[in-house]
Formats: sequence, structure tokens, C-alpha cells
Amino acid sequence: MAEQYLPIRELTDAFARGDLCPVDVTDDVLARIERVNPEVHAYVVTLPELARAQAAEAADRYRNGDRTPLLGVPVSIKDAFHLADTETTLGSLTQRGRIARSDSGAVARLRAAGAVMPGKTNVPEFCQSATSDNLLGPDTGNPWDITRTPGGSSGGAAASVGAGLATIALGSDGGGSIRIPAAFCGLVGFKPTTGLCPDERGFRAMTDFVTAGPLAWTVDDARLMVEVLAETTFERATVSRQRIAYCPRPDGRPVDPAVAARLAAVAATLSDLGHEVVETDIPIAGWNEIFGPLVLDDELRERGHLLDRPDLLTAYENASLRAAAKLRSADVSAAREALPRFRQRIDEFLHRFDAILTPTVATVAFPHGERPANIDGVDVDWLWGPFPFTSPFNVAGTPAITLPAGVADGLPIGAQLAAARGRDAALLNLAESLETALHFDYAPVRTRWDLAHTPQPEPVP
Repeated sequence: MAEQYLPIRELTDAFARGDLCPVDVTDDVLARIERVNPEVHAYVVTLPELARAQAAEAADRYRNGDRTPLLGVPVSIKDAFHLADTETTLGSLTQRGRIARSDSGAVARLRAAGAVMPGKTNVPEFCQSATSDNLLGPDTGNPWDITRTPGGSSGGAAASVGAGLATIALGSDGGGSIRIPAAFCGLVGFKPTTGLCPDERGFRAMTDFVTAGPLAWTVDDARLMVEVLAETTFERATVSRQRIAYCPRPDGRPVDPAVAARLAAVAATLSDLGHEVVETDIPIAGWNEIFGPLVLDDELRERGHLLDRPDLLTAYENASLRAAAKLRSADVSAAREALPRFRQRIDEFLHRFDAILTPTVATVAFPHGERPANIDGVDVDWLWGPFPFTSPFNVAGTPAITLPAGVADGLPIGAQLAAARGRDAALLNLAESLETALHFDYAPVRTRWDLAHTPQPEPVP
């Protein structure tokens, strides 16, 4: 097994014992990126000199008995974060050539924790899509099937982990941008409580709702990154009996039958683990009347000046800016006033339940450029059709996590758990116990990219 697949605690323990060397692991990752990235397009820029220097420093620190949480661990950086002396494209032609002078807050914390950074990963333009297409180059492919989307906006981040091009990825989630690609790519994706993991001096979009967070192979790996980003420690504890609200169709939205079946199986597993699972609706009505105006208001304030350069923008960013220009100030004010009331309503609901279980995404990953127009016999809109289940928890400000729960037609399905604001540790503990019970099989995707990475012998003349 490639070393970058090892759980982070195992990898750093092997570094500390001297069984593995950060330099060797980094060289292997860089060689793998060189071979695989032209097919999967996870990275928009690779940083071999930086990564090798960071790996060499990590090796020296291990020899001196030093330990930090991510020392020597390959961590990809979403191209929505500023990395010093490196271009931040934000997925846009308008940002080409803009070099960050310093790390933004999240990157600075990862650097201090000893992370090795092989490169920056692809995003949709200004992170304004739940897929990962832009005008800079080819779409990022889903590691399970590169003809399909990995989701977005942290799609390159998900692909970098899923194709074995990093051990873990830094992503950001303003409306599902970690959880959607994690679900489509069979990974763990965690959105912490809003405000827990800030990104000082960083890119601004969805600022009322966005947070940095991890895309990872395991819940424990995600926990380790969030502890670094939040500069805290989450207590690992045995999970006692919990009361879990199971909502198979939030807001009455349609769900693909295969996804619904796997979610029902997850609910049954939670019941088998001793939890009280109650099928119920969750009070999320009105979330989009808050989310939409506040996100568009952000776009107009930050990027309204680009309205006079539509030739440089994607169709979806042009549409966002045009809609933002038509936004009434009364709608923004109403959304601003409704936000604390919505959060209070979810808080009160979560006084009655320890966690909420929903689908992460309504479908499995779909082919590039072919968003489903119909799900389970119900017509759905282009924007929210497959993706209506993550943003309500951004509006609520609560932590939420997706776990791989099974496959359909060879593609992963995600199950989402959410908990009350500030209960990140409890949610991670519940998710970790569920992860153990689900036993998701990563072998198909890992085998595919391991074979792709293996150099083939030259043909005999």
C-alpha cells in the first residue's frame, strides 16, 4: 500500500521510528502527481521545491526528536487559500499572476504543524459552483470515474486525496463545498462549527457561512487537521446512547432510490449501535431565503467590478454577478435579520436530538456538464437539484460531516451527520464509531490509481 494512504497517526509514528522518511514519501507523492495529475487534473500548480524543502526539514526535526501533528504529512491546499509566494487563481482567469505575499491563517497553521504542501488544487471560479469546472483548464475528474464530476468547490482537493496525490486535503465549505466532493469521491469531509477554523487574511466569499476544513480517508485524520486549524484538542470518548433525528428527504426534496436505500441502512446501523433513531422532519424551511441573498451580496461587494469583463468569466459566475446586481437591499436586510432566528430554531431542535442524519447529496456523481434535471421522477432545478442538503447546516452554523456509506453503480454514496454548534468533538466521536461499523471499502479506487502510478515495462523491440 502506498504510504500516503496510511492514517496520519500511523504515518507520523513510522516517521518518528525511522521506518519511513518524509523525504521518500514526498518524492513518491510528487512522482505520482507527475504521472496521474495529467489525467485527473486535481492540482492547478505543483510545488516540488517547496514540498521537498518541507520534507527535508521534517526529517531533520524527527531526527531531533521533534513531533508536531502533521509533521512530514503530504497536505494539498485548495486554491482558495493563500500560500506565500504562490499564485492564488481562485479558479478564475481574472486572478492569473496574482502571487500571495503571505500565508492566510489556515495555511499558516498547517505550515506550523509541519505539513508538506505538494501543490494547490482546482476550484470552480471563485468557488461559486458545486462542480469543479472553470476556464483555466480541464475539469477535475472524479477518482472513481474521471468522466464524472468530483463535486465542488473543493473538487480538486477531493481528487487529490482520492487519487493518492496527498494524504489529506485542506478545503473550505460555504454551502457544502467540502461535504459534496467528499461524498462524490468516497471520503470523509468535515465542516466545523462556523468560526472555529478561521482563515485570516484569506479569500472572501460566503463569509457568513464558510469555514476551512479537511477532506480525508478517515474521521481521525479529519480530527487531526481540525485540531490544527482550530488550535484546540478534541477529546476522544466512547459514544453513549444518543437520540438521532433521521430525515431521509429534508425539505421534501427528492433523493435517488439507491442513495435513499443506503441512508436507510446507515440509520439501521446506528440503531444496531444502540442509538435511538427517530425518523422526522427537520425545521430547515427558509434557509435559501437567507443563504442566497447573503452570498450574492458578498459576490457583488467583492467582485461586482468584474461585471464589465464577462468574457473572462464562466457562465455561472456571470449569472451570479448579474443576479447580485439585481438584488434588493431589502432582501439582504431581511436575510440578515432572519439568520439568527434560523440558527435559534435549529439550536432548539438540537436540544431534543444529539445529532441529525440526512443524505449528503441526492445522487451519485454525474457526468461532467450533465447535472440531473430529474431525480426519482421529480423535476429539479439546475442550481440545487442534487445539492440541497448541505447548505442548511452552513446557515445554521452547526458542524456537519459526511461519511462514505456504500456504492451504487460503482460510485460512492455519502451519509451526513450534523450536531449542535460547538459539539464538534461529540460529532466526530459519533462519526468515528459509525465509520468503524460501516467498513467502507476503498480498495476499488486505490487499486485503480496504484496501477496507474506503476511504471510499465518498455515494450521489447
